Amino acid sequence: MTSRVSTNPADMPHSEKVFAFALMCLGFFMATLDIQIVASSLKDIGGGLSASQDELSWIQTAYLIAEIIVIPMSGWLTRVFSTRWLFAGSALGFTITSMLCGLAWDMNTEIIFRALQGALGAAMIPTVFTTAFVLFPGKQRIVASTTIGALASLAPAIGPVIGGWITDQWSWHWLFYLNLVPGLAVTLLVPRYVHIDKADLSLLKKGDYLGIVLMSGFLGCLEYVLEEGPRKNWLGDTTILVCVWIMAICGFLFLVHAFTAREPIVDLRALAIRNFAIGSALSFITGIGIFCTVFLTPVFLSRVRGFNSLQIGLALLSVGCAQLVALGLYSRLAQRVDLRWLNLAGLVLFGLGCYLYVPVTSDWGWKELLLPQILRGVGQQFCIPPIVTMALGSLPPSRLRSASGLFNLMRNLGGAIGVAVCNTMLNDRLNLHYLRLNEHVTQGRPVVEALISGATTQLGAVAGDVLTAPQAGLAYLDNLAMREALTLTFSGTYFAVASCFVVALACAMFARRMDGAAPPPDAH
Repeated sequence: MTSRVSTNPADMPHSEKVFAFALMCLGFFMATLDIQIVASSLKDIGGGLSASQDELSWIQTAYLIAEIIVIPMSGWLTRVFSTRWLFAGSALGFTITSMLCGLAWDMNTEIIFRALQGALGAAMIPTVFTTAFVLFPGKQRIVASTTIGALASLAPAIGPVIGGWITDQWSWHWLFYLNLVPGLAVTLLVPRYVHIDKADLSLLKKGDYLGIVLMSGFLGCLEYVLEEGPRKNWLGDTTILVCVWIMAICGFLFLVHAFTAREPIVDLRALAIRNFAIGSALSFITGIGIFCTVFLTPVFLSRVRGFNSLQIGLALLSVGCAQLVALGLYSRLAQRVDLRWLNLAGLVLFGLGCYLYVPVTSDWGWKELLLPQILRGVGQQFCIPPIVTMALGSLPPSRLRSASGLFNLMRNLGGAIGVAVCNTMLNDRLNLHYLRLNEHVTQGRPVVEALISGATTQLGAVAGDVLTAPQAGLAYLDNLAMREALTLTFSGTYFAVASCFVVALACAMFARRMDGAAPPPDAH
C-alpha cells in the first residue's frame, strides 16, 4: 500500500497539486451535498417507502450521526492508511452505499443505507481540509480555504434545489444514483494523483480504541436523545433514559481520556490555541445556521404552503446564486482586507439574513424569501473561509490531522444538534400556539362568525354527505388555526437560530490576525 512516488508535496508540480486538490474537493462536495439533497424531496421519499412523518427526519439524521462519529477518527485513519487510500476507499464506500440508498425497499433499509453512506463517506470531509494546508504554502492557503469554505456552505444551500429538480424530472431514487459516476471517478483518480504521505499499518496496533468507543457512545446517544426525545416524552421513555445515562457516562469518561491519553483520537488540547478554539466555536454556530435554515425552509414551504419538490427547490435557488456572486468579491477582498473584518461582516449578514425570516407569514413564497436568502448566501461566503483559515492556519503541521477532525466535527455537530432542537421546537411550540389561537377562536365573535359563514357557503356543496355545511366551516377554521400556529412556530424557531449569531459575533471579536502563513512547528 506504500506509495513509491515521492510523498513530499514540495516536489509536486503546481498543476498536479491543483488537480489533486480539485479531485478531493469533488469528493468533499458530494459528501456534503448529500446531507441536504433529500430536504425538498422527503415527502416523495416517504410516499415511495410508506414512511410516517416522524420516520422521514431519520433520512437526514442517520446520515449526520454516522458522519459525526467517523469524522473525528479521520486524522488517525489517514496516518494508518495514507490520505490517498483512505480518501479513495471512502469514495468507493460512499458510491456503493449511494446505489443501495436508491435501491432501498422500505424505510428501515433506507435509514440503514443512509447511515452507512454517511459513515463511509465521512472521511472525505476533513481530509480535504488538511490536504489543502499541506499542499499549498502561504497566501495560496487563502485561495484553498476560500474554495473549501465556498463548497462547505454552497453544498447544503443548493442540495434541496438539485434534489427538487431531480425528483420532479425523474424520481427520488436519482438523488442517490447521481453520485455513481463522480464517485467512481474520484475512487480511480485519487490514488494516481494524491501523494502527500505514506501508510503506516503498524499504527493499528496502538490505536485509541477506548477513545473511539467512548466518543461513539457519547455522540450517538446524544443525537438519538435529541431526535427521539420530543416524540417519546423525554425521560419518561425508558430507552431515552438509558441513552441519557450512556451519553453522560461516555461523555465524562471521553473528556478525561482525551486530556490524559498520550495520543487520543481527538486532540482536544488544540483548543488551548486561541484561534483554533474560536474557529471551532464559530464552526459550530455557522453549522447551526446553515443546516437549520436549509432544514426549516423546505419544511415550511411543504407544510404551510403545500409546495412540491421542484417549487421548494426553486424557492431556495437564490441562496446558491448569491453565494456564487459573492465568491468573486470575497476572493478579491481576501487578498487586501484583514480576514477578521471579512469574517465579522459575514457573520453580521448571515445573522441578519436568519433574522429576516422571523416576520414569516403563511403567504410567503420565493419573493418574500429572496432578501433573507441573499443576505444568508453572501454572509456564508464571507464568514466560512476565514473561519477555516483561522482554525486550521493556527495549527502546527504535527497537530493538523487530528485537530482537523475536531474542527469539522463542530460544524456537523452544530448542524445535527441545531436540527434536532428545531424539530423539538416545532413539536412543542406548535401545540402551544395552537391552543392559544383556539382560545380566541370562539363562536360569537364577529370575525369568527364571518369566517365560518363564508367557509360554510363555499364548502357546503363540496362537503356532501361526508360533512354538513356548518361542520365543513368549522373544519376549515380548524385548518386555518393550525396553519397560523405552524407559521408562528417557524417564526420563533428562526428567531432562535438568528440569536446564535450574537454569540458568534462576541467570539469573533477575540480572534487574532490571520494571514494564511504556516504557524511555527512549536505553536501552542
